[in-house]
Amino acid sequence: MIIKIDGNSLTLEDLVKVSRDFSQVEMTEDAKEKIKVSRNLVDKFVDEEKVVYGITTGFGKFSDVAISKDEAEQLQTNLIISHACGVGNPLDEEIVRAIMLLRANALSKGHSGIRLSTVETLLAMLNKGVHPIIPEKGSLGASGDLAPLSHMVLVMLGEGEAIYKGKRMSGQEAMETAGIQPIKLTSKEGLALINGTQVMTAVGALTVYDCKKLIKLADIAAALTIEAQKGIIDAFDPKVHQVRPHKGQQEAAANLLTLLENSSLTTRQGEIRVQDAYTLRCTPQIHGASRDAIAYVEAKLEIEMNAATDNPLIFPDEEEVISGGNFHGQPMALAFDFLGIAIAELANVSERRIERLVNPQLSGLPAFLTAKGGLNSGFMIAQYSAASLVSENKVLAHPASVDSIPSSANQEDHVSMGTIAARKAREIYFNASNVLAIELLSAAQGIDFHENFTLGKGTAEAYKAIREKVTTLEEDRVMYVDINACNELVIKHTIVDRVDKVVSLH
Repeated sequence: MIIKIDGNSLTLEDLVKVSRDFSQVEMTEDAKEKIKVSRNLVDKFVDEEKVVYGITTGFGKFSDVAISKDEAEQLQTNLIISHACGVGNPLDEEIVRAIMLLRANALSKGHSGIRLSTVETLLAMLNKGVHPIIPEKGSLGASGDLAPLSHMVLVMLGEGEAIYKGKRMSGQEAMETAGIQPIKLTSKEGLALINGTQVMTAVGALTVYDCKKLIKLADIAAALTIEAQKGIIDAFDPKVHQVRPHKGQQEAAANLLTLLENSSLTTRQGEIRVQDAYTLRCTPQIHGASRDAIAYVEAKLEIEMNAATDNPLIFPDEEEVISGGNFHGQPMALAFDFLGIAIAELANVSERRIERLVNPQLSGLPAFLTAKGGLNSGFMIAQYSAASLVSENKVLAHPASVDSIPSSANQEDHVSMGTIAARKAREIYFNASNVLAIELLSAAQGIDFHENFTLGKGTAEAYKAIREKVTTLEEDRVMYVDINACNELVIKHTIVDRVDKVVSLH
């Protein structure tokens, strides 16, 4: 499958196809023409030696230093090698691919003044699988993701390091082996390639995509727990949610009723008890709030994925070059902090449902979901692990965007920390997926203590998927193996996709 980019119509699904499924990417003819027109204006300004930031001047605090026509190329190369200051572990290859796609898409808008051949080199690397080693840390999220994007461009120059066909090697070797000619940067190009928000956007985009699946998974896990606890379904009645019509809340309630349809393990109010605890009864309200938050972040993401985020911007029709601040990551920093909080709450309520399952004073089930308690610990420490992950998430959920450190001698005196916000949200997602995996295992174990039951239309499929990977716990065994197996079903969206085919969740 070929994904066509024009700077205006890239979707989240397109990004996932390229970053994870290795779909090929091409620019539209219209995008190519816009790039050429924009480049022609840059060449004109260089020939005229017009004073334009980043083209005939230095960068940041050095914006008042004039750069001659003869020095323009060296300026751009120096920019890349001096700015490649990232530290930490390399970003995952799927994130690197998303970064490359997003940067190419932004350049395709025709406001960056880059040569068409340079963008084509970046796409050739993407299509042939030359993945630059990009350290995960070092971006302030304003003036763009300068440090990490510089590591991407190093490989375009035949410098730095890359992964090619699973092997780590020098950028020069990767380019030669893939049959791609390294480039030499000319005026404006280095700045055009690194002055943008594509690293934070790439990390955040893949996290949002996964969270759209995770929110459905959370509903599935809750529904299984409700069955294990013989929970009351009256609280999910559409009438309750119509009088407080938050969209996410309504969708979560509808999902629960759909999942639990025809279940013999649910009850009505007054049959066993009048009402359930909040973690069961308020699931639509809690999950719904996170659902709405994820939708908000996705809406912001769709804008950012198709935005020109470098500086200065070229406007060929008016023959203008305007120095602005579209590289500032604040719109996404706030959104990704919100995303992290939303995901953390999914894990938070999930862990409390796990506690209700393993605690015999709350569940009516054997202590820690084992028939031979004392000799066996059952799910005792699985709940500890979930509690640890939830506690870690509470630390990670502290917003990165409330912090700012002035840089470039106070020329860049407010920064977004948006890339940190995106990376934190990704880590919170990882923790939350494991908490929900533990809930799925616990709920399935709790269900197994009931007899002669029929599960709901949707929960039956989820239960089946779990039990195909993990058998009922009869006696103690190495639990991390079970947790990892179930977590794989979560992060690969196996359970959600199977259940969706049966009942079609919101």
